[in-house]
Amino acid sequence: MSADVEQDQGWLATVVQHHRLRQDLAVIRLEGEFVPFTAGQSVSVVVPQMPAVSRRLSPALPPSLDGKLEFHVRTVPAGWVSGSIVADTAPGDQWQISAPTGRLNIDDSTEEVIMVAGGTGLAPLRAMLLELTRKPNPPLVFLFVGARHPRDLYASDMLWILAQQLDWLTVIPVVEQVEDPEWHDEWHERTRVDIGFDEDDLIQGTLAEVVSSYGGYTSHQVLICGSPAMVRATVRALVDTGTPAGSIQVG
Repeated sequence: MSADVEQDQGWLATVVQHHRLRQDLAVIRLEGEFVPFTAGQSVSVVVPQMPAVSRRLSPALPPSLDGKLEFHVRTVPAGWVSGSIVADTAPGDQWQISAPTGRLNIDDSTEEVIMVAGGTGLAPLRAMLLELTRKPNPPLVFLFVGARHPRDLYASDMLWILAQQLDWLTVIPVVEQVEDPEWHDEWHERTRVDIGFDEDDLIQGTLAEVVSSYGGYTSHQVLICGSPAMVRATVRALVDTGTPAGSIQVG
């Protein structure tokens, strides 16, 4: 998709912060024109490093009238755009935003919600959590957030703080391996903080295994975001343990 097409149909936003958290992951914050998406949707993004190519990203903040946007971006194998965003983004860059789309939503009548986030699949669910803080009576939310290693839980400090502040939110951190790999990630060391989940808080396993281990969620809405493989495995495990397929939404 050409940059000209994106600009004609979309909105402009300027990078105000590029916060690299891991060797392969960065948080980018922007300000610009109001983008009329809803929390949980994705948008099409064109960045100046790759002006002829668009990629879909999910905002990690709900819509803001003052044009604030936040994206969590992880590099993927052979991902020229994602790699360039993580490594080369700089304050002042102009991004072109367009085409909000997606169907994740929480029914007003829902009393309990299960959220399952793998990696940067956390972004749209975080936007939905922040949107729920604006409601007078939000539902109970159980957020399973998963990664391969503890240090891959890149937003553990933010999630820990949210869980302390919101009595309707429970966060369950899930890791496939309870110890970090031996290779050094300088960005993790630079951004290490003293708050977050303790080792005793971590549950070992895949998201599919851990989420489905609680049995079928027969009276919940279930929202799942992450890699296609994780989503497929988690949906299959949930249905196999009794969760109605119609109660599950994927992003």
